[in-house]
Amino acid sequence: MTSHVVGTDLAEPVVPTDVAARAIDVSKIYGSGDTKVTALDKVSAEFAAGEFTAIMGPSGSGKSTLMHCLAGLDSATSGAVRIGDTDLTNLSDKQMTRLRRDRIGFVFQAFNLVPTLTALENITLPLDIAGRKADKEWLDTVITRLGLTDRLGHRPSELSGGQQQRVACARALAGKPEIIFGDEPTGNLDSRASEEVLSILRAAVNEFRQTVVIVTHEPHAASFADRVVFLADGRIVSELRDPTADSVLDRMKSLEQV
Repeated sequence: MTSHVVGTDLAEPVVPTDVAARAIDVSKIYGSGDTKVTALDKVSAEFAAGEFTAIMGPSGSGKSTLMHCLAGLDSATSGAVRIGDTDLTNLSDKQMTRLRRDRIGFVFQAFNLVPTLTALENITLPLDIAGRKADKEWLDTVITRLGLTDRLGHRPSELSGGQQQRVACARALAGKPEIIFGDEPTGNLDSRASEEVLSILRAAVNEFRQTVVIVTHEPHAASFADRVVFLADGRIVSELRDPTADSVLDRMKSLEQV
């Protein structure tokens, strides 16, 4: 199957048509017998290329499990997951490692920076491991956009939480991945740093045509997305386009009442 190529005429507005990630009838079951827990129950969803999607739901709804399955960090019990045209179901461990390294960017709540490395070394680490040279112009653009130019020689312990998360964002963007996944990327940040990181993810979509999918429990964070997908009890129950913090909060309240 050949991937559909979007025209590159910049005069035309880009309407997302390609699918960057897809879940097809995905179930995830933990344990067995009396301890069996169905975290995902036949979930099907598409995540358009060039869009920012937020995944939300009450605690225990399966939102992080869905993201981990989409990102190849966890395997589905049944169903299929695709990144672009690649079906993750049959990949070997080695192929999966390569796919995560070369085609996916990650931003986690805990930053996951290497304490002994400088900010710049942390940013280029996945590229260094892959033996790939950084695209200098792209790297400079990302570093400048994230306001990290004068922090590149600092180690994580010398940076604030917001600066550390910006380094994590730069690391996710540095290799020009097909898709960036964020698991509660603003969960450990104060409101100002949180706003910065969300603005950066939004800019990654608007300016760099990246695809971003985050899991969040914060209506304000979800309001930065183009679309919000809601889970409850392991199933997709609702979605919103062009969300506002208020519309997300109302939808979450109605889900929690059900």
